[in-house]
Amino acid sequence: MRCGEVLSRQALYDGWTLRAAPGAQVPAEIAGQPVPATVPGCVHTDLLDAGLIPDPYLDDNEVALAWIGRTDWHYRTSFRRPAAHHDRVDLVCAGLDTVATLTVNGAEVGRTENMHCGYRFDVGSLLRDGDNELTITFDSAYRYAEAQQERLGDRPNAYPEPFHFIRKMACNFGWDWGPTLVTAGIWQDISLHAWSTARLASVRPLATMDGRDGQVELHVEVERVADVPLTVRAAVAGASADVVIPAGQRTAVLTLTVREPALWWPRGYGEQVRHPIEVTLHGPDGDTLDTWSHRIGFRSIRLDTTPDEHGTPFALSVNDVPVFVRGVNWIPDDVFPTRITRDRLAERFDQAIAANVNLLRVWGGGRYESADFYDLADERGLLVQQDFLFACAAYPEEEPFGAEVAAEAAEQVTRLAPYPSLVLWTGNNENIWGWHDWDWQQDLAGRTWGRGYYLDVLPRIVGELDPTRPYWPGSPWSGTEAIHPNDPAHGTTHIWDVWNTDDYTKYREYVPRFVAEFGYQAPPAYATLRRALSDEPLAHDSPGMAHHQKAAGGDVKLQRGLDAHLPAPADFDDWHYLTQLNQARAIQLGIEHFRSHRGICAGTIVWQLNDCWPVTSWSAVDGDGRRKPLWYALRHAYADRLLTVQPRDGGLALVAVNDGGTPWRASTTVTRLTLAGEPRAKTTFELDVPAYSAVTLALPSGVALSSEVARADEARRELLVAEAGQSAERALWFFAEDRDVDWPSPAWDATVEPFDGGQRVRVTAGTVLRDLTLFPDRLDVSATVDKALVTLLPGESTTFTVQAPGPLDAAALTARPVLRCVNDIQRS
Repeated sequence: MRCGEVLSRQALYDGWTLRAAPGAQVPAEIAGQPVPATVPGCVHTDLLDAGLIPDPYLDDNEVALAWIGRTDWHYRTSFRRPAAHHDRVDLVCAGLDTVATLTVNGAEVGRTENMHCGYRFDVGSLLRDGDNELTITFDSAYRYAEAQQERLGDRPNAYPEPFHFIRKMACNFGWDWGPTLVTAGIWQDISLHAWSTARLASVRPLATMDGRDGQVELHVEVERVADVPLTVRAAVAGASADVVIPAGQRTAVLTLTVREPALWWPRGYGEQVRHPIEVTLHGPDGDTLDTWSHRIGFRSIRLDTTPDEHGTPFALSVNDVPVFVRGVNWIPDDVFPTRITRDRLAERFDQAIAANVNLLRVWGGGRYESADFYDLADERGLLVQQDFLFACAAYPEEEPFGAEVAAEAAEQVTRLAPYPSLVLWTGNNENIWGWHDWDWQQDLAGRTWGRGYYLDVLPRIVGELDPTRPYWPGSPWSGTEAIHPNDPAHGTTHIWDVWNTDDYTKYREYVPRFVAEFGYQAPPAYATLRRALSDEPLAHDSPGMAHHQKAAGGDVKLQRGLDAHLPAPADFDDWHYLTQLNQARAIQLGIEHFRSHRGICAGTIVWQLNDCWPVTSWSAVDGDGRRKPLWYALRHAYADRLLTVQPRDGGLALVAVNDGGTPWRASTTVTRLTLAGEPRAKTTFELDVPAYSAVTLALPSGVALSSEVARADEARRELLVAEAGQSAERALWFFAEDRDVDWPSPAWDATVEPFDGGQRVRVTAGTVLRDLTLFPDRLDVSATVDKALVTLLPGESTTFTVQAPGPLDAAALTARPVLRCVNDIQRS
């Protein structure tokens, strides 16, 4: 036994090569050839870097690369053993994708079958002086999944792929927004850990509040090779504690009390204070054997699901303050995880925050995200709802999956315990709903489908390892098996009939308790399309556009939405603008309606914030990171203070929503105008909206002409404008759909003024201009603009601030197809 030797880590990133196993499907130029491999990384990115495959995100290249997922792959490198002598040397793999066999110097050391788990293998006895060879063979994920499918019997799912028969990122097998690119590789850190006596196997700090004091219940597990007493010491925010782990024991619990700590709050509610916590493990002679450190936050989480007169609420409180969730769903930001850097995540998070988002739901068909993801959420005050990784399928509970799921869940709950931004665990995405409504039961014929995970295994693991956070069995979920899982009056609901079968005005038929998913499609930015597609000409149904539309009947649904609301597009430029506009309109209408019922509805989570590649989808930020018009609509609809005109009881009402912590008091006018800007009727309110609440004010529709604010004389030629000065953006209400409005031909004056880093485009309306939007990416792929969807009345002005690396053509900036409005659509 040697004490006093702290654990050492030796990264194994260098010298890797990659080779395809023989197979008829492997192209001749790749078969048998060693390829330099980047670790962490994956097969696709290595082949791409070597120039051996085309970019899978362009045109329909993904189809030609399907062979990669049906091929076995060999990774190989050599390394030197650690110089100092230790009792143990472990090969530690933070993430292998997915079915892997590992050998050191020709001897097998272990096998893996789960992308979402880390692995540790004792290899000390196999190491020699000089070079040591490490080989990792990845079996085809398809072959493994299909063999399990054959062995256990098929289970229904949403897509014709076997993603539910392997513990791997499900959306690798394709989704209705994603490509089918089945990856393999060493996708997270790999290293040698050399240690003696004992090491810290896991550290799990559970931070809670006890009155005004913070309390950390610190759970420590050690792995040991020597049967000696060990000491664990911990310190956080001025508090410290230590405990002796007697010989023969492996676990300990320390309790640290911090007097009146500064709290961690979600963004908009307070500061995001975090406190460093340090843990050290000491041998019997007092020498340090291992260390662990993190930053934690003190806050309390409460989920109110107490039945009331409206059903079953789903209302989140942080530090005893109710938080109306203004959320977005998060999918993996790239098919290839190692391309997602901390800076890229920070850009997405900043885009979410600038759109007034306060929660990210990590969707169950992707992955448990990186440490950077949760650290950035902590830092920026974004709440995180984390799904366990089950989505849109009936999952087998037989072995090996039962044991794999339990191990995966325990590892991830322990790993994510320190992050204060994580406020909710969810058992699955749509699987309980699927069992009820998607014709699964007959096909299953009594076979397992995941119920035991969602209602037994996962809640038990969360309850044992992290009782500080609530667990919810599914999204959607009503709270009990006695009530339909997608009942909008109970718990969480998903609203997908709007996109699939109905017009988006149907959102107004729902008064849900919490909307965990709802969305509407649109294509990505024009510059994103032109980078990804070689179609000439580009058309909504050209080959590349069709391939990058993964939703069943997607274009038909887009057209249905256009037909219901907007004038018919004359060309692709019209179609592109109008479909993006319709997406923004649909989601803005939904959010404003749901927020107007604050007190019954406690949150909305839009599907979705981001994309993983260039695609027509439900995202607000496209696969190249460009903001679609939906992003600007989110920023408006999720504002702390919102004015919105809503239909109520056969008339109209003005609803003022205040998500701020102070009362909102303002003088507010609502005016009925003609499209020419002539006032027809007007009313005034003195708003007084308490913090974290909403006020509804009926709009008059009396007999006297001057008081008929809520009723138009000529629906096709009038609108309402509600204004509260500078305290909130104004609200608009049109009495007719755009396709039926008597729009004047647009007229404006525009000036372009340069500044350091861009240009300011000032537009003064000569006529009404409906949803004026500027698309500078059509002139420079790097160009961005600060606003969109601006409606101007005659005589009003707005200024678009365009940022670009160089000057853009002023005439092009102020003309079609760069500067658009609804009433520039040419009518037949």
